[in-house]
Amino acid sequence: MDTAFWHRRWESNEIAFHANDVNPLLVKYFQELSIVSGRRVFVPLCGKTLDIPWLLANGYRVAGAELSPLAIEQLFEGLEMKPQVSRVGVVDHYRADSIDIFVGDILDVSPTVLGPVDAIYDRAALVALPKALRDRYTAHLTELTNAAPQLLICYEYDQRVMEGPPFSISHQEVHHHYGDRYELTLRATHDVPGGLKGTCAAQEHVWLLRHDD
Repeated sequence: MDTAFWHRRWESNEIAFHANDVNPLLVKYFQELSIVSGRRVFVPLCGKTLDIPWLLANGYRVAGAELSPLAIEQLFEGLEMKPQVSRVGVVDHYRADSIDIFVGDILDVSPTVLGPVDAIYDRAALVALPKALRDRYTAHLTELTNAAPQLLICYEYDQRVMEGPPFSISHQEVHHHYGDRYELTLRATHDVPGGLKGTCAAQEHVWLLRHDD
């Protein structure tokens, strides 16, 4: 992971990827994972997303992983919470009521450090990583969470037209990463209004990943 790139983005406030509202796709589709209130949801590469307050307000416990401590300081400011911070291995653990965020490289977060989770919500992680890292990320995420059911949101567009992030993730790539461990359902597809970053025609896909029993 290009850690310097993401630290620069947060330090210079170049965070156009940060949505100023709760993602409507989370609101519409998360319940289809059948995760009851009180269960623990993992949000990889979470930033200061407003999706976390929505999950907390709906009774879920939240765990997250994020590279930038600045993002997590702003997250807790927005939540009006004062976290306890401790060092766990090579990552920092920010903890408050019903929420645990691990700050550092997600690949350094172990199952023991994270603890059990009941679902994954990936809106911004897979699409943020270049192709060379996506195999490592998805293998690690699956091991880290014991293949917990997942709501995955990703973009698809002509990568020759625009450089990521966010990167284009095809249906074939989703099956490549997750087809061996999950039953995959493409729940919805829609065009991105105005194009991605206002320049590139793109579609947004909503995937439900459940245990392949």
